[in-house]
Amino acid sequence: MNYTETLDWMFAQLPMFQRDGKTAFKKDLTNSVAFSKHLNYPEKKFKSIHVAGTNGKGSTSHMIASILQEAGYKVGLYTSPHLKDFRERIKINGEVILKDEVVDFIEENNSFLKQHNLSFFEMTVGLAFDCFAKKEVDIAVIEVGLGGRLDSTNIITPEVSVITNIGFDHMQFLGETLSEIAFEKAGVIKNEVPVVIGEFQEETYPVFEKVAKEHESPLFLASSTIKTSYVSDLEGNYQIHNIKTVLQSIAILKTKGFSISEENIKNGLQKVVENTVLLGRWQTLKEQPKVICDTGHNKEGLYYVFKQLKQESFKKLHIVFGVVNDKDLNSILPLFPKNATYYFCKPNIPRGLNATDLQKKCLEFDLIGNVYSSVKEAYNESLNLAEDKDLIFIGGSTFVVAEVV
Repeated sequence: MNYTETLDWMFAQLPMFQRDGKTAFKKDLTNSVAFSKHLNYPEKKFKSIHVAGTNGKGSTSHMIASILQEAGYKVGLYTSPHLKDFRERIKINGEVILKDEVVDFIEENNSFLKQHNLSFFEMTVGLAFDCFAKKEVDIAVIEVGLGGRLDSTNIITPEVSVITNIGFDHMQFLGETLSEIAFEKAGVIKNEVPVVIGEFQEETYPVFEKVAKEHESPLFLASSTIKTSYVSDLEGNYQIHNIKTVLQSIAILKTKGFSISEENIKNGLQKVVENTVLLGRWQTLKEQPKVICDTGHNKEGLYYVFKQLKQESFKKLHIVFGVVNDKDLNSILPLFPKNATYYFCKPNIPRGLNATDLQKKCLEFDLIGNVYSSVKEAYNESLNLAEDKDLIFIGGSTFVVAEVV
């Protein structure tokens, strides 16, 4: 198989959460453990940092990787989902892996993958860990896919475990309350491994404290302990919380023998996009009219997005908006500004919510606009109608942003 055929095969194996949602979720680490054994335990051959959380785990992972790169380390970075190219998920010092590496890995392990019915995510995690081991990375930053306790990445014993925050997302898998969701995320806490909590609530702190105590893991609360602030090239105001989480994580790495200077931290935070090629975080795509996109897609993430949008100056606001079909619209739509023109669209994945259904639901919240057959058509129409001093915002889903960056 060539690269395209290999990806098609991977995507077709078992349902993939990125496209299909709930049917792709596996509540079991059996396959991940078996695949690790088959690959000769690659995750034991490199040091790692494990990053979980409802929001900000992608930005946090990229910032940590950028700082470590500035400090001269060879850094693996595993994140999900990808926006444009599958290989964005697996990078070493900001470079995506080769197409041939994907093809060869699937070919070499094909009989095992078929025999054990591995999911798309399980085989991708195996590919990442195998690649990082073979390339002899000094350390890898591993972002959790979903939850933590039962996520395919949760076979590592990291130098530090990170939980950015807890909010309401993917409740059909992780629980209906903040404490239930926190319990799933706290599954990344390992015996005697320090754990950094970015932000916490009254309901979540007791969960983290209890699990950390059970594992004899030192607990660090970044929002309380970190008083310094740094500038980052990731421009969202919400990054201030992620930066504190990053600084606490880096402080712990320094106690474990990693050599990271103040200069490395400053440069790493200011060169995240250059070092790691991160896309879609309060990203300005165009001026006159100004076009901004952001991958925020749940109540907590969108709260910060719209808070920042209020600080922008513009004549009229245009919003290109699409979501996935398992989104709790009743929780997010009250956050959306009513004084905007909406361009409703469906992201090009099976999980995408029909744009007409979205328009009907938005009407209940006085959010008015037309339906378009694709994200591209919606974006193009917003560009046609917007004047130079207007602002166009594109968001609602990672997959909407993926079609415009």
